[in-house]
Amino acid sequence: MQHTFYNSADPAYKTPFGAVPANTEVVFHLTTPESLGYVDPHLVLTKDREDPVHYRMEFDGQTPGVNHFSVRVCPTTTGLYFYYFDLYTDFRKVIRGSHGEGELSWVEGRQWQLTVYEPDFQTPAWIENGTMYQIFPDRFCEGVQGKSMGFADRIYRENKQGEPYFWPNEQEDGYLNRDYFGGDFEGIRQKLPYLAGLGVTYIYLNPIFEAHSNHRYNTANYLKPDPLLGTAEDFTRLCTEAKAKGIRIILDGVFSHTGSDSLYFNREGRYGPGGAYRDKNSPYRSWYDFDSGYQSGYRSWWGFESLPEVQEEDPSYVNFVCGKGGVIDTWMQRGASGFRLDVADELPDAFIERIRQAVKAHGEDKLLIGEVWEDATTKEAFGRRRTYLRGHGLDTTMNYPFRNLTIDYLHGADPADVAEGLLEIVENYPKPAVDCLMNFLSTHDTERAMTAISGEPANGRDRYWQSGRRIPRALYDQAVQRLLLGYAMIFTLPGVPCIYYGDEIAMQGYRDPFNRAYYDWNSTEQRLRGPLRNLAALRKSCDAFQGGRFEIVRAEGDLLQYRRVGRTQTAEIVLNRGPHLLLTQAFGKSTEVNPGGFTILVEDNHPTHVGYFAIC
Repeated sequence: MQHTFYNSADPAYKTPFGAVPANTEVVFHLTTPESLGYVDPHLVLTKDREDPVHYRMEFDGQTPGVNHFSVRVCPTTTGLYFYYFDLYTDFRKVIRGSHGEGELSWVEGRQWQLTVYEPDFQTPAWIENGTMYQIFPDRFCEGVQGKSMGFADRIYRENKQGEPYFWPNEQEDGYLNRDYFGGDFEGIRQKLPYLAGLGVTYIYLNPIFEAHSNHRYNTANYLKPDPLLGTAEDFTRLCTEAKAKGIRIILDGVFSHTGSDSLYFNREGRYGPGGAYRDKNSPYRSWYDFDSGYQSGYRSWWGFESLPEVQEEDPSYVNFVCGKGGVIDTWMQRGASGFRLDVADELPDAFIERIRQAVKAHGEDKLLIGEVWEDATTKEAFGRRRTYLRGHGLDTTMNYPFRNLTIDYLHGADPADVAEGLLEIVENYPKPAVDCLMNFLSTHDTERAMTAISGEPANGRDRYWQSGRRIPRALYDQAVQRLLLGYAMIFTLPGVPCIYYGDEIAMQGYRDPFNRAYYDWNSTEQRLRGPLRNLAALRKSCDAFQGGRFEIVRAEGDLLQYRRVGRTQTAEIVLNRGPHLLLTQAFGKSTEVNPGGFTILVEDNHPTHVGYFAIC
């Protein structure tokens, strides 16, 4: 039997688990087999980009054939720390192996990470047991029929079943994202009873500010809603009625760039003679970087000339976004409960901290989420380690790592590797951020979950190949079952689940624009709504899903089994992606899980009964 030197996920070896607030004592325990001979172990702890510090470990005695050592450290400053154990004999070290366990090595290798965050870091408690729903505003529901398009160059799509337009050369042809299906605030308002019935407690809206593309990521006026959506009063009414149903609304903040066709830049001249592009004396001129070295004469986002980048450290721009009467203040007063920051990696940490201050000025219960595609604690950008998840910036992030791991599991990846990836995020992130992570299977930037899980891989194929492609009818029923299994995982992992509009009726589609079709309100697909509603209700009723501890129980073959431990209840989740009935132990009892199904068991921490919840 292999000796366990150390395991960062086991409280017998490290307490507390995972990231810690600054000035928290962390206790490390190491064991070595007596057969190893004399050792003098040291904890080697290195703060990010600094020199290592060696802490000699105390000898705590022996059990048969095993030596025990420990050391206590108390990091006083926030940041990333990395560590391993040096045995100080024959150059032997204990480095991080698979699943957080230590392994003996004679060379330097992978180290463990210890994230230290601000002691005052808190995130809104209301979010923990809720369910999010993401809406791409133009494609959800048209509540006002026959309304003005607002601008003459928009293409109205009367046929709601039609596929979003695409042109391989659409940028050159001038039709880039100009087709509109007419979704609006009133349509969302009308569907609030439907969303509340699904268990939704907050809505994340893709951009709603005036803009001249259907995605609205090329902002034209930050202080006005797009006229196709409705008025500012319509938005406030939506927020008020949503709140009455227990639903909060979070907006998309696009603050790294504007549209060239905007009040601020005005290259196209839609907004009269002013604007930074046309007037060197414009009050917006300092927001942009004009230089003849750029092909277009100004810096633009990823080279798209229609998206001029802003200089986020410009005092005028910072005040416009974060100041009194600014963008954040205006929309929070209109009823928003927080913001999701587009491309948060491209915003300076100091700017994000100012945005946080502006959001929290409306109450500590307001939420700030960042778009980050990787581990947000180790993310580097512009030559710097990002600090936005240490307590003074973001509350949390979009959890792309969990999305990728869930889809990997459904595609046949080794469950042990999936389990390790899940544990690594939970271990690296501050607990306040973990509790409100935005977990999802689909977004406007990814293939729809149904397609990603069961469709033929696109593998870089062009839009003509992606257009109109659907899962074959013979495979459709199995695909729906696999989609439900994926959502069962997303609903029970640490963080908060988010349903992308239409996933609950198994809408399909590859990348943009095929993942942004109009919601099919005539759909007869009913097999997902009930289970998702039940999962949302379970999250509200069981405190294990309200920030409960996460533990891996078993991960092998087709089985992934984990546990959530709350204050009064413990939930054990068993997933079976395979084609055969699986048998496992949960709470000491034999449990069967159907092919492609899942089982959730809930037990009181001082057991008086075991509840049973299963959808197969």
